[in-house]
Amino acid sequence: MNAGGVEPGTWRVGQGFDVHRFSGDPGRPLVLGGVTVPGAAGLAGHSDADVVAHAVAEALLGAAGLGDLGRHFPASDPVWAGADSMALLDQVSSMVQAERLRLVNVDCTVVCERPRLADHTDEMARRLQALLGAPVSVKAKRAEGLGALGRVEGIACLVVVLLASVT
Repeated sequence: MNAGGVEPGTWRVGQGFDVHRFSGDPGRPLVLGGVTVPGAAGLAGHSDADVVAHAVAEALLGAAGLGDLGRHFPASDPVWAGADSMALLDQVSSMVQAERLRLVNVDCTVVCERPRLADHTDEMARRLQALLGAPVSVKAKRAEGLGALGRVEGIACLVVVLLASVT
């Protein structure tokens, strides 16, 4: 046991990141954390391009030592074209549970200049929490006009998760 009274290997931290540019398709919806943001331009991607769900999945896979999202759901495979990223996240969650790991919490930061997401972050957190069965925090931050995100070229998401070993 370490000084904190926790067996070594009991806690696993994962970091996730995803970024997608905006799509040129005016009919493509913007989906973030399983929530469709009305009136906003959608993101380009092989699946529904939900950067929040993707970043959460990346963090879970990383913490569990299971590689990355592209390894399990490659964009080169047509079966994943247009896939619902929340369904992919559900599969990743099952993979993590199969490793005898339990999700403790998720912290997400979505970075974009537009659209304003403050009115949608609570619903994103609710949907993710319902799917994952653990507390989820979703925050929206502006890029303050800096770089590609500040020029409204896309949306990024950073995520940290904590997993605990199941005894």
